[in-house]
Amino acid sequence: MRRTVPFLALAATLAAAAPAGAAATLTINGAGFGHGIGMSQYGAVGMAKQGWDHRRILAHYFQGTEIGRAPENAVVRVLLQSPQTARFTNATHAGTKAIDPAGTYGARASGGEVLLLDDRGRTLARFRPPMRVTNAAGEPLKLLGTAGNGVPNGTYRGWFEFRPGTMGEVLAINAVGLEQYVAGVIANEAIPSWPAAALRAQAVAARGYAITTSRAGKDGWDHYPDTRSQVYRGVAGEHPNTNRAVNATAGEVVTYDGEPITTYFFSTSGGHTENIENVWPGAEPKPYLRGVPDPYDDISPYHRWGPIRMSRAAATAKLGSLVKGRLKGIRVTKRGASPRVVKAVVVGTGGTTTVTGEQLRARFGLRDTWMSFNAATAEVEVPADPAPDGDADGRDGGEARGSRAGGATIARAGLRAPRVVGSAYPAAPGTPVILERRAGGRWTRVGETRLGTTRRYKVGLPGPGRYRIVVGDAPGPIVRLR
Repeated sequence: MRRTVPFLALAATLAAAAPAGAAATLTINGAGFGHGIGMSQYGAVGMAKQGWDHRRILAHYFQGTEIGRAPENAVVRVLLQSPQTARFTNATHAGTKAIDPAGTYGARASGGEVLLLDDRGRTLARFRPPMRVTNAAGEPLKLLGTAGNGVPNGTYRGWFEFRPGTMGEVLAINAVGLEQYVAGVIANEAIPSWPAAALRAQAVAARGYAITTSRAGKDGWDHYPDTRSQVYRGVAGEHPNTNRAVNATAGEVVTYDGEPITTYFFSTSGGHTENIENVWPGAEPKPYLRGVPDPYDDISPYHRWGPIRMSRAAATAKLGSLVKGRLKGIRVTKRGASPRVVKAVVVGTGGTTTVTGEQLRARFGLRDTWMSFNAATAEVEVPADPAPDGDADGRDGGEARGSRAGGATIARAGLRAPRVVGSAYPAAPGTPVILERRAGGRWTRVGETRLGTTRRYKVGLPGPGRYRIVVGDAPGPIVRLR
């Protein structure tokens, strides 16, 4: 069982460990990219390269599940735009009214109805919502313009439905079959060059996510076309490789006790996925959404990231109101299965603040909540120069003097050789502290010590140069001896 240091004693240690003027940094190391629940996309790629098929991949990430079937003839409704006037072309009918597929038309809300407009804005017909726009030959429809939410124009299968919004706008909705919807999703959520088994796993996951996270037709639509749901770009989002994955898995979804489940997915696990209740506080634990080892995720460029190093002042600014006083460090108090940060304590000179891993991820702009923190200080101590009147201890001639060295430089009477001293938190006593010197564009190891019982260290400097200490795997402040 790991021993802990009482907070009051720890606070006193930290206060002593960071004298005014000492160089102080916060270093963050991490792993993964995304929320960590369900299927790691890069992990699935790694498994596919090991010869796993899509069913085995999904069974690994969603334990105790089987492959079942989606509802027959399911239709997904995606809100594409919500402008004052939506414009479209390549349609043959608005309701039962025939229109020219080469023409450009508009839709506008008015008094609870939807108006069909010609290219000059003149009203051609009125419809009780929704106004359904189709192409009798089954050709894709084209939506023009750009919505305020940044969704671009595009070409879409299925049909359009136009409904009045709540603020006078018109809702431009693409109603599309489930398989066609998935085809317009997975090339945007995955990389089409990935192995076929990984793309098939993605298709099944996207299909299940679509039917289990629907808004149930509220306001006439089910999903956003972006990361609030899944990234959907219609025909422009399709690719031959991902289309083959959709066709090869047509109708397949992941089920538990016979019911489709929400098949969450994300980019990179860092080597282990996470329990849903550890990521989203208040979420109900699910036996199929528990953390599992992810042995082949290391092919991801985001498998490990960092170190990210910043001054402690910069870290304090990013944390804002979460810091009471000046930042001393961040101590993780609870980790999940992965081990992503569930809870942590931000330690400041004025007290502590309990935070979630997600709060820390958001404040620092990190990829994931799998992270570790190390706050360190460093300053150079040099032998004291003789006092001006020859008194070596300086009592009659003012303070002993020392050359400046990045951060603070302190001259110590009786010191035989220069050294760097400081502290690190929350690294445990006994943690190795490596001294490195910058030379030839590289950091080279030139010394080593360990943290003492009060988390302080001191290590001799072999000569002039730029130095840094590395505590565990976290680089600390850079100092200079001239």
